[in-house]
Amino acid sequence: MAWFRLRLGVRKFLRAIAVSAAVAVLTTLSAFVISYLLCPVSGIEVRGAHMFPESEVWEAVPNKASLLLLTPDTIEKNIESNPWVKSARVIKDWESGIVTVEVEERKAVLDGNLGSHRVVLAADGTELPGLGGASLKQVVLDEVQLEEIMRVSGMLEKNGVVFDSVDAAGAGGVEATVDGRRVLFGGEVGDGQARALVDFMSSHPDAAYFDLRSPGRVVIGSKESDKKPGSNGTSG
Repeated sequence: MAWFRLRLGVRKFLRAIAVSAAVAVLTTLSAFVISYLLCPVSGIEVRGAHMFPESEVWEAVPNKASLLLLTPDTIEKNIESNPWVKSARVIKDWESGIVTVEVEERKAVLDGNLGSHRVVLAADGTELPGLGGASLKQVVLDEVQLEEIMRVSGMLEKNGVVFDSVDAAGAGGVEATVDGRRVLFGGEVGDGQARALVDFMSSHPDAAYFDLRSPGRVVIGSKESDKKPGSNGTSG
């Protein structure tokens, strides 16, 4: 009799678990159906994308998605995994059901020829799959110069100025266009130089170029003819 009661108790316990599981599954399915019926995604709008394929946005949004269940952070991370995308922002419009994806793209600033291979870089050092329509002069350089360019680019960007393009590289340093101005650099560039460059570019709008090749200094060039790419001299 005791064995029979134990067996009956086990059956009741298992039946209760099965019922609970069925209720949980039904509740989950009901939540999905209700959320889709109440707040379905009616469309997707992509802004700011030129090189980034919009089809990847559609792939990042689940099929028959609901605004209630859509996770912007996950979609943004998926989109930002593309090298062309610097940042992405997902906005849900609860009235229209449209999901808007705002994309900020990277642009190529260096078309580098390292002899054994070609490298195209954005200002933040991300390697890009191509020029993306940018008109850049191909620069012959080595690995050391490439690392120097990436380091200085990051330093200047951190202080509020961004590379437009790297135009030349030689024994005397690197020549670049930064915020529309000509800049020369070579070796270490410190925070102090970067901050001074920001101030000097603002206070000397007519300067032909700015030279960061002297440690701890920013030399302001008054004439384009004074600039000597490929040499170690400075003038101002």
